[in-house]
Amino acid sequence: MARRQLFLVLFSLHSLFHLPSITATGAHPAYDDQPSCSASFASSDPLPTPLRREEFDGGRIIDITHFYRSDMPSWESTEGVGQFLWLSQSMANGSQANGSEMKLGAHSGTHVDAPGHVFQHYFEAGFDVDTLDLAVLNGPALLVDVPRDSNITAEVMRGLNIPRGVRRVLFRTLNTDKKLMWKKEFDTSYVGFMRDGAQWLVDNTDIKLVGIDYLSVVAFDDLIPSHLVFLEGREIILVEGLKLENVKPGIYSLHCLPLRLRGAEGCPIRCILID
Repeated sequence: MARRQLFLVLFSLHSLFHLPSITATGAHPAYDDQPSCSASFASSDPLPTPLRREEFDGGRIIDITHFYRSDMPSWESTEGVGQFLWLSQSMANGSQANGSEMKLGAHSGTHVDAPGHVFQHYFEAGFDVDTLDLAVLNGPALLVDVPRDSNITAEVMRGLNIPRGVRRVLFRTLNTDKKLMWKKEFDTSYVGFMRDGAQWLVDNTDIKLVGIDYLSVVAFDDLIPSHLVFLEGREIILVEGLKLENVKPGIYSLHCLPLRLRGAEGCPIRCILID
């Protein structure tokens, strides 16, 4: 019996150290002449199609961030964002790894505004996106549908009956119905806050985060005056370009995280809702 056990041990060791090599030959299936570094890379099986999702964990987590693309609308442009990503280092061309470079406006796609966006003295004093309060950007939020026949005025705000104590509100408007964030050409007719609506919100609610479904929280015809009302007190954070299709109105846990870009008055941001 002892001799049989010794034989099994020696056979196992022989098998372990004489496995056929699975990495010594053959190139990465996606890139010619690139050495493989794992068994999965050497496999002849086709790779699965990458899964793109808007919802996670059975729909409990909802991504309300627009993915960046060249035909995404850009402020006052008919040509969209254009090319914003370059593969400056390519394995296909002999580099050891793939490496991309990016050039993108700070207020592109889903993004956040800092007080320095419209106040020069705030900009010079350093009130940038790195000073924004993460406690405001993360927490319970209310998603509401705005009447589709007007901009957001004081009258509209009164009619929404948002209770005191609500600190974060996402306003879904006609912009979502018209799919404006999916159209390349900038549309000046988008729905946003008028100055009196912004002032009513500041004076009569506890809202500290205002989110909306196009590139600006404020209407094009009342652009700077409404921005000034929102940002003068440095307490309200504006989140713009949200993707609110197919999300039910109601209360969610909102999580928004901007990059720590010191000196930037705006920044792309990733936002999710947790039901």
